[in-house]
Amino acid sequence: MQKLMRKPDFKIFKLLAAGLMLCSGPAAFSQTDPAQIVEQINYLIDDAIFFSDKYVTPATDAAVYQASSGWISSPKKTELWDVSFGIHANVFMTPHKDRSFVIHNSDFSFFQLEEGTSAQVPTALGNDDKVYLTGQLGDSQVRLETPQGMDMNVVAYPYLQGSVGLPFGTELVVKYSTRVKLKKSEYQVYGVGLKYNFSQYFETLNRQKINLAVLAGYGREDVSFGFLDVQTDFGTLGINTINGSVDTWQFQLSGSQEFGNVEFMCSFITNVSDVKYNVSGPTGSIEEILPLQQVLNQRLHEIYKTRTNYIGEVSTKYNFGHFDLQGIVAFGKFVNANVSLHYLIK
Repeated sequence: MQKLMRKPDFKIFKLLAAGLMLCSGPAAFSQTDPAQIVEQINYLIDDAIFFSDKYVTPATDAAVYQASSGWISSPKKTELWDVSFGIHANVFMTPHKDRSFVIHNSDFSFFQLEEGTSAQVPTALGNDDKVYLTGQLGDSQVRLETPQGMDMNVVAYPYLQGSVGLPFGTELVVKYSTRVKLKKSEYQVYGVGLKYNFSQYFETLNRQKINLAVLAGYGREDVSFGFLDVQTDFGTLGINTINGSVDTWQFQLSGSQEFGNVEFMCSFITNVSDVKYNVSGPTGSIEEILPLQQVLNQRLHEIYKTRTNYIGEVSTKYNFGHFDLQGIVAFGKFVNANVSLHYLIK
């Protein structure tokens, strides 16, 4: 695992060292060089950035898959001003390989494992195991309990989706979920897309009830997890929550064939996601000396990333009256299932 390192920002950390000395008194620093405190604090932040990347990235990757399914309920041409409202139940299977990662003492600059030289710790998708890390800040020991994961083999949550038929065989699609509280985490998704049916121009396809459409959509996924509750003799650090926000642009090609009231659909999806991170939650008492959350969030820019995913999707839909019942499975790096019930207004 590559270690994230950065030259210390001495201008900031000299102010912090001075503030700590004023607030904690000479006893805490009786044997400590202030320059050493500067170095130690910078190394602590390096370790927090490193651990953030390994811990939360599997969850943001999974969030992209969860938000990718179900955009197109049918590639069939939607008639002008036809409206549908639907409720979706999304089911995501967390893969074993993304539930944990291995840390070594050599990965850290400030912390070291309390026991041994390496350990397996959970990601945000992992179990509730925990490992203890320790470090030395001045003459005081800092002890850290690694954050636990969701400990859920299957993650399920509901969201709403609606659409309206527009001119020229286009359809506006909107999806939205409230902030869903899952085990030790929160999740929200919303987005808007535009579908265009192009099989309308091929009479042969229309006679065979074959439908073809493309979609371009934008989605926003937001995931939050409890993170590092670090206690020091100089105050709490206030990095209890880490948030991953994902902006995803999705492009989808779908084809289907109808057999009476049943429609079978296959899709190919490409999406590009910009992933950003920040720590949040109640600020720690150390904020009286230094705006540590602000410093950390600036440093978290180092692990921003862009992901490109290629996803396959298969679907079966059954129509009865004004209702559509649909099941979807998306597959690629992950597997995601989606079940929905739509009410059609024509």
